[in-house]
Amino acid sequence: MGFLTGKRALIVGVATDRSIAWGIARAMHREGAELALSYQTERLLERVAPLAASLGARALLPLDVGVDEQIEAAFARLRDEWGHLDIVVHAVANAPREALTGGFIDHTSRDAFRAAHDISSYSLTALARGARPLMQGRAGALLTLSYLGAVRSIPHYNVMGLAKASLEASVRFLAADLGPLGIRVNGISAGPVRTLAAVGIAGFRRMLAQVAETAPLRRNVTLDDVGNAAAFLCSDLAAGITGEIVYVDSGFNTVGMSLPQEPES
Repeated sequence: MGFLTGKRALIVGVATDRSIAWGIARAMHREGAELALSYQTERLLERVAPLAASLGARALLPLDVGVDEQIEAAFARLRDEWGHLDIVVHAVANAPREALTGGFIDHTSRDAFRAAHDISSYSLTALARGARPLMQGRAGALLTLSYLGAVRSIPHYNVMGLAKASLEASVRFLAADLGPLGIRVNGISAGPVRTLAAVGIAGFRRMLAQVAETAPLRRNVTLDDVGNAAAFLCSDLAAGITGEIVYVDSGFNTVGMSLPQEPES
């Protein structure tokens, strides 16, 4: 019996079998959770439907987190089909591609700033509002995904770094609001993973190489690394953890300087 047996989880953000949300879905399924997955567009439905079926997901929901009516409809359907909800995973982020290249000043427009914060940050609050009635008395858990760019300048991450900083602040404020209801809110700051979204960031391959060379574990993290941490944080094993950003990045965030390893004599 897995440590999520009896839990019902909505996972928002599965796009392909290379997305971090997919790694989380697999880990939660392995640990016994009953899953509902969402898809943003009909084009993505063709990719997500087979993945959902492979995990026996009970519901596959159309959900664009930038549209309040779709958020309301998704939670209304879950209320009708499940009656309650234990876990929401928010694995959604977006900024215009042209904003994720070059320098920050020259490539950050007002529209790009607004779009990045709406989809990457505000949507967590919107999902929390929709989930709250279904989590009443359930010791619920919300989880989101961040990145080191929320607290450090990262080349080409640009406006997404600001949006992730806003997202991490949202984790703390939501944890304070929902804590009295027994609902926990946490984030995972994952190291770079070769996902469909990440490859849109200029210089991403060099970032992967830098982390693998510098991080204490001398490797990049995997979807399983992040998925396992997510499953733990959303389980009763983590009942005393809320308002936290947990780094799953092979220790890269702890390093101030790394020298080349000297060959053993």
